[in-house]
Amino acid sequence: MISCKSISKSYRKGANVVTPLENLNLEVPRGEFLALMGPSGSGKTTLLNLISGIDTPSSGTLVIDGQNIADFSRKQLTKWRSQKVGYIFQLYHLIPVLTAFENVELPLLITPISRAERRAKVEEALDLVGLMDRSHHTPAELSGGQEQRVAIARALVADPPLLVADEPTGDLDRESANSILSLLQSLSGECGKTIVMVTHDARAAAAAHRTLHLEKGVLLSEDPNLARA
Repeated sequence: MISCKSISKSYRKGANVVTPLENLNLEVPRGEFLALMGPSGSGKTTLLNLISGIDTPSSGTLVIDGQNIADFSRKQLTKWRSQKVGYIFQLYHLIPVLTAFENVELPLLITPISRAERRAKVEEALDLVGLMDRSHHTPAELSGGQEQRVAIARALVADPPLLVADEPTGDLDRESANSILSLLQSLSGECGKTIVMVTHDARAAAAAHRTLHLEKGVLLSEDPNLARA
């Protein structure tokens, strides 16, 4: 599903050149739930942004679902992201004045499908995360865990093969976090979604199939047993 070969990312910061990632190689099979760990500034979020098409590498090959997105223009990346990637944020980024249904529906408003098709897709996504009974509630009427489930439904509604999650449990209590992690495991195991999650929480990483550690832009370890430690 994901193939990174000799990926580097550099940018200028004043008179200096900063290199968050350097000659990184990574293979992620379809349907895997992968956790990325490492200290702040290690390159985790940079790698997540490259994989999700938010940013582009300075060099290397980045093949996602059979397409080398490293060569895409900004316009091509925007279209590709809308079809292939669902993004889950730590702080949900829901629109306060919209209901759960309307928040989930937002990504579909730019697609050429009918209102009936949109409704069916939104209801399917909300049902998948167990929130059909809360579809007409605004974010203020939901718990933190429920808000994150709405955000996950929004990420799922266009049925992308890839989900990227940036600290999805970082703002939740342990019970809510465990519920979200169980949902992500189900999306990977039962729905075949490929999930890449950035986290600082070893307990969250333990829910993934595999944990990778980054430090200063370099992949230090790739051990399938680390996630279960």
